[in-house]
Amino acid sequence: MINQSSHDETQFDEYAAQYDSALDHGISVSGEDKNYFAQGRVAWLSGCLDRLKEQPQSVMDWGCGTGSASSFLFGLLKAQSLIGVDTSKKSLEVAKRAFTDPQIQFLPLDEYRPAEQIDLVFCNGVFHHIPVLERPKAVDHIHRSLRPGGLFAFWENNPWNPGARLVMSRIPFDRDAIMVRPAEARRLLRARGFEVVRTDFLFIFPRVLRLIRPIEHAVSRLPLGAQYQVLARKV
Repeated sequence: MINQSSHDETQFDEYAAQYDSALDHGISVSGEDKNYFAQGRVAWLSGCLDRLKEQPQSVMDWGCGTGSASSFLFGLLKAQSLIGVDTSKKSLEVAKRAFTDPQIQFLPLDEYRPAEQIDLVFCNGVFHHIPVLERPKAVDHIHRSLRPGGLFAFWENNPWNPGARLVMSRIPFDRDAIMVRPAEARRLLRARGFEVVRTDFLFIFPRVLRLIRPIEHAVSRLPLGAQYQVLARKV
């Protein structure tokens, strides 16, 4: 939910209480709710980490919004600590009320000081809200937050997927967003000091076609899914 402009920060403050319902309205066309996708993203990331033999102890949710990914990041990744940062203070208030575990912390972005100590940064659906010219600065902030060799799981909506575009058109705070192409994401990360490890595309089939979802893993490298992950390592 992070955006570097004060206008959109105010916009997300206004949506804080209704954020989850607005999101669910948008993705309801898939037949699923936000938890299906939130769990799916983190489960996929967990599999990637297992293959890399990585076990991050400290995790950051960069642009955490109301904290909807927190329970999955903390549980599925078996992290020892989780910090969520966002520009929307009202969204963070919602997150703090929902999660009281002392190992989970939420901070305004401007209060977090990068110290090159985070093992893994997770970021979902944030960069399409950041003005294009400000995206390198955002990546720099993430780079400075990670320890050397730390990983960045960059998730975004796939501009080539018509379902992703339909969902965004149904969500008030997504309608004017500028989507990030996968190749653009990889160039941005490489230019700011990351090595791209892999790119995967997920969520091809709606619930009505759930019986054929198992084939998604076999074609995850093809640009078909509604979302994609660029997994990158700080160098």
